[in-house]
Amino acid sequence: MAEVDRAVPPALTHAGPDRFLWALDKLTTAVEWLHRNDRRDHPPVRPVDRDIPLLVSEVRAEADEVISLRLTSPSGAPLPTWQPGAHLDVVLPSGRKRQYSLCGDPGERGHYRIAVRRLADGGVSREIHDEIRSGSRIVARGPRNAFPFVTAPRYLFIAGGIGITPILPMVRTAAARGADWRLVYTGRSRESMPFLGELTALDPARVWIRPDTEFGIPASGAELLEHCPPDAAVYCCGPIPMITGVRVDLPGSAADSLHWERFSAPPIVDGRPFTVELARTGETVEVPADRSALDVIGEVLPQVPYSCRQGFCGTCHVRVLAGEVHRRGRAEDDRMAICTSRATGRVVLDL
Repeated sequence: MAEVDRAVPPALTHAGPDRFLWALDKLTTAVEWLHRNDRRDHPPVRPVDRDIPLLVSEVRAEADEVISLRLTSPSGAPLPTWQPGAHLDVVLPSGRKRQYSLCGDPGERGHYRIAVRRLADGGVSREIHDEIRSGSRIVARGPRNAFPFVTAPRYLFIAGGIGITPILPMVRTAAARGADWRLVYTGRSRESMPFLGELTALDPARVWIRPDTEFGIPASGAELLEHCPPDAAVYCCGPIPMITGVRVDLPGSAADSLHWERFSAPPIVDGRPFTVELARTGETVEVPADRSALDVIGEVLPQVPYSCRQGFCGTCHVRVLAGEVHRRGRAEDDRMAICTSRATGRVVLDL
């Protein structure tokens, strides 16, 4: 069989019935040859700086132990666009990092808004409440969206406590589009629930405020779903028991689909320690039984990408070069979701 010498571009000559396809193939080969033999110097690839410096222009109390931060560009430049459901990775002056949903107006380019509940065991939330003031500077990365808002004719929004933050822009967007929507908003008490005034001002008839203190017990999934319009898309964010109840009772409701997000990573149950070798850097890290691989790897590789921390979005899936991985998310056979998956003994990752 004849072979083609790739040292020079092959001549574009041929006699046969498929002249056009043959000529196209030869032209493609010639272009590839020119690309491989291009000796011109190319500028080095510059790393992309995804950090956004932000100025805290306002700190406002929104509820018991909840404050909102208004974030602007120090230069006054427009901020990157975002869609409902998006969040920022917020890096504080201490170096601590946490994800916070954007809860302002997606059409507003002049500032962002996030809300932070003070947690007794949350070092990041305590730092924000105790040390961040108007005039403070922080760094953000994003916006990123692991909770995308789909277009639908009807919606039911269910929020629990601080879970209102990604839901609020969705409600505003649904109302602006003229969609048929309902909101069920739960919490310990009215005093603990931020943005009540903004929500009821949209359309009081479509908003049901359901504090536990006024009903005696937390709502069941079935009770929350009673307000669902027929064939609605359900968006739910809040504590794990509330989300679990909605998921269990969804088949008996009028809902068409369920989209949900929780702020914390799924709890590590019966975790065992393991070792991760980072093939590209040559570093080795030990993952204890009560921490995720993402947490530990992030300490030596702060730029490692991630988003949802639940194993679903795929952002943190890393190729496995060696070792046995136990997966909780939907990673492929040769990849590991380092936010949720664990390993036996030692695993080598393409990092």
